[in-house]
Amino acid sequence: MKDSVQLISFARLAFSFIPVIIVITIFYKWALDFRDAIYAITRMLFQLLLVGFFLAYIFESESAWIVLMVLALMVMASSWIALRTIKLERRGLLNKALFSITLGGGFSLFLITQGVLDLDPWYAPRYLIPLAGMSFSQAMNSVSLASERFRAETDRGAAYIEARGTSLRASLIPITNSLFAVGLVSLPGMMTGQILSGVSPLIAVRYQIMVMCMVFGSSGIASAAFLSLLKPATPNEALGGKVNPVSS
Repeated sequence: MKDSVQLISFARLAFSFIPVIIVITIFYKWALDFRDAIYAITRMLFQLLLVGFFLAYIFESESAWIVLMVLALMVMASSWIALRTIKLERRGLLNKALFSITLGGGFSLFLITQGVLDLDPWYAPRYLIPLAGMSFSQAMNSVSLASERFRAETDRGAAYIEARGTSLRASLIPITNSLFAVGLVSLPGMMTGQILSGVSPLIAVRYQIMVMCMVFGSSGIASAAFLSLLKPATPNEALGGKVNPVSS
């Protein structure tokens, strides 16, 4: 096994865009809006190239304040993106999403970095920032799914309790599927990266277990907190009256 990751040239990296082009072509042939996909891919490309240089600076700086500012930016960006599919209610629900993602992602991140890894210093950016990205992004995805499903449930006349339960289950489908599939269908990113860099699979497995527990916790706590904040103002609405708190 090699002790270092194979260097990928930009010329060879271009091959990874072939599947992307195929999917966009399918969208075009099927008369679907492919502009959002092109925008997402383009944005991903520039964001990752930029963050590569930015992280190199952060890792060298070893500044707690810089790390905290990065975490704050992550939370704010993820809260705004989480509500992307319900644009009409986006501004009204932003504070709820911000609180929920901070609670779910932040609590799980704190336990992992300070309880499991016992980072020294506590803000060690090489560990804290990548793990924060995993935790907050999963919380973001869950809140996004929960908000969209909750709106759909309340629009069809479901009571708050029913809509809340259905939305929570729906928001956890992706991460639950990942729990079932890990090791059998997929080797997740952190584990794959460690194995490719020469780390023993037995050690990589421990890190992956840690990550899976973290993202499941951040997803569930964030969704539950967000849905709890959508509780209607009156008991009658919660018991069965048609209510649409998401649009309030």
